[in-house]
Amino acid sequence: MTRTTTGTFHPLDPLGADEFAKAAAVLAREHGVGDGWRFASIELAEPDKAAVSAFDASGTVPDRRAIVVCFDRGSGDTYKALVSLTGDNVVSWQHIPDVQANFTVDEWEEADAFLRGHPDVIAALAKRGVTDMSLVFMDVWTYGDVVTPEKYKGRRLGWSDTWVRASEGTNPYAGPVNGFHCVIDVNKMELLEIEDTFSVERPEVMGEYVPRHIPERIRNASTRPPLKPLDIVQPEGPSFTLEGNKLEWQNWSLRVGFNYREGMTLHAVTYNDNGRVRSIANRMSFAEMAVPYRDTSTDHYRRTAFDIGEWGIGFMTTSLTLGCDCLGEIRYLDAVLHDSHGVPFTIENAICIHEEDNAVLWKHVDHDGAEVRRMRRLTVSTHVTVANYEYLVYWRFYQDGNIECEVRATGIMVVSHFPEGGEHPSGTLVDTRTYAPFHQHFLVARLDLDIDDTENTVYATETEIVPMGPDNPLGLALRQKNTPLRTELEGRQDFDWQSQRAWKVVNDNTTTGLGTAPAYKLVPGGAIPSMFDPASPIFQRTGAIGHTVWVTPNSPDERWPAGEFVNQSKVDHGLPAWTAADRPIENTDVVLWYTFGIHHIPRPEDWPIMPADTVSFWLKPAGFFDRNPALDVAPTPEACDHHHPHHEDSDD
Repeated sequence: MTRTTTGTFHPLDPLGADEFAKAAAVLAREHGVGDGWRFASIELAEPDKAAVSAFDASGTVPDRRAIVVCFDRGSGDTYKALVSLTGDNVVSWQHIPDVQANFTVDEWEEADAFLRGHPDVIAALAKRGVTDMSLVFMDVWTYGDVVTPEKYKGRRLGWSDTWVRASEGTNPYAGPVNGFHCVIDVNKMELLEIEDTFSVERPEVMGEYVPRHIPERIRNASTRPPLKPLDIVQPEGPSFTLEGNKLEWQNWSLRVGFNYREGMTLHAVTYNDNGRVRSIANRMSFAEMAVPYRDTSTDHYRRTAFDIGEWGIGFMTTSLTLGCDCLGEIRYLDAVLHDSHGVPFTIENAICIHEEDNAVLWKHVDHDGAEVRRMRRLTVSTHVTVANYEYLVYWRFYQDGNIECEVRATGIMVVSHFPEGGEHPSGTLVDTRTYAPFHQHFLVARLDLDIDDTENTVYATETEIVPMGPDNPLGLALRQKNTPLRTELEGRQDFDWQSQRAWKVVNDNTTTGLGTAPAYKLVPGGAIPSMFDPASPIFQRTGAIGHTVWVTPNSPDERWPAGEFVNQSKVDHGLPAWTAADRPIENTDVVLWYTFGIHHIPRPEDWPIMPADTVSFWLKPAGFFDRNPALDVAPTPEACDHHHPHHEDSDD
């Protein structure tokens, strides 16, 4: 195990601890950002493609800048600044009216401590029989505008779930206090209201997953035999190289980035095609995650989370552990972020990089013998804990030019108890008088692909049935229809199972050795419908989930598909607003936005902790290469069956 730190500077490298501190210091000096303020976010202002190209070509270093969002807790005003770290000055300082910046981890933790110590909360919970506040957890959520009480409009609001552990160290999410929620002004740390609307007698549930807390009768009932060790060993080390944040493996080259909002980002993805380095992607990341709970009950009607826009999955990234989260010959990258006072901190082992065996790459057996190649893939992964849920993100690069993006959801479901004889129409029974609400996890991937340069066109590609007739008497024929998407409204696309619709990013300005235009295809997976009435006020603030694919011209200001300031938002100022302009998207620098996720109808098997639910999509070369680019993968050095001693001493 080796932890790798950034040792070779590049303009796309994430901000370091000294740069976070410097950005905060400059704003303290020039605008008095200090006591009574919070830093919601500080991130690298990434240089544009031209500046990066100039650095790569000649070493010309662009101005190192940081984008900062901060707010005055006293006035409630939000500001956005551009700070030159190179020049030690503020380039721009802008008041953004009528918005709330993302919540911070500090606020979440402080609100929990504040509410648990508040005499009114203590007294109200005591009336319900909850007296040990050390077992209580107040989980603070954000608001959307439509569910914000009118009398509290304009405040920085949070609302809390209340959970009670059965005993010290047990699962808090197994003990909901139904009908008990607090409304809090997070800027003032002021309790505005206790909503004590109804109560449910707590049933006997088995909501534990840590072995020492699982009842002995359940532990003793297990018939699972122990596993033998499974060791992944690379005695000569891994086959990839990592210099700073630059990663190279099997013709692939890319840079790994990180910021508070998107978490891990991937940049400058290229493939060395027999000596010709070809661009595939400029930047790939997750730009939003919306999780609407589809239950209108008192406990859940406010529960629509924007985990990226409202909180930032970078802030919630967790350290990875060898043998548990990652297995094999691992290299790690740390991530540096900041708290709400602008003080930097490090998340050790935030990103895991390793190789994986993945069965057979290609194979054929004929009369002359067999040719088979093992598939190996490079995996770059990161894990995020969002309160009760975990999201595990894996970007995988393959020897045949494929890129796979996989997301696994695990963790603990939100549950509610209901009274004897009661109903749970918007959820699944998972324990005694306990249900988990139906909900959806929508992820929006932002894919800035540059297929052999920046000028590309996106095509919708579909398979059609050729009508039976004289030229198709048996009804066998299929044909492929490729439709260029020329404007943004045409670029609003939806998955179609019947036609197996996919999307190709094509460079029509050049040709391959076969005379065709090189392309990469987005092969959809996990494409789920939004299932909202378009008039729904919940849908209005997350219109980005309304289509599977959006295509926009690349703009540095268009990064967030549900808008930049999502917390307490009313409408989606992102993709629906941008694409309404219907700008041309043909043969230009385009961004492909892909919406996918999990339509989660809970199962009893998801309780008390959820086995990982896995979804993925692929980016596959489709005429990018002239032939299988993995023809040159070497065979396994030793015979494939050399570990099977039963062949020895055989009389056959």
